[in-house]
Amino acid sequence: RWTGVPFSVIAAKAVPKREAKFVIVKAEGGYSTNVSLTDLMRDNVLFADQHEPEPLTPEHGGPLRLVVPHLYAWKSAKWVRGLEFIAEDRPGFWEQVGYHMNGDPFKEQRYRESNRRRKVL
Repeated sequence: RWTGVPFSVIAAKAVPKREAKFVIVKAEGGYSTNVSLTDLMRDNVLFADQHEPEPLTPEHGGPLRLVVPHLYAWKSAKWVRGLEFIAEDRPGFWEQVGYHMNGDPFKEQRYRESNRRRKVL
């Protein structure tokens, strides 16, 4: 069980521009991921600082981790350092190396389509 602050509370304090539709979540070490603002505004998305109710350790993303339970794990960025609200979708670190832009496990969106195709010899 994760505990922390809902993303919607942070977004209300940040007051993104009306044209913002996506967020680049920036993390320690140059990592980042893109997530739609619609996905982030769901009630169960939060910035976690505890798990089961212990403080979040660095190996689990502490001191602060984004938790987006309905998307693949790389969208739940560890070691969050910043947010960039953007109008147009663009890839973060993981999406640049071949992971899907949306990351919905129920739609099997793990890899971008171009990475699924393999040359058969």
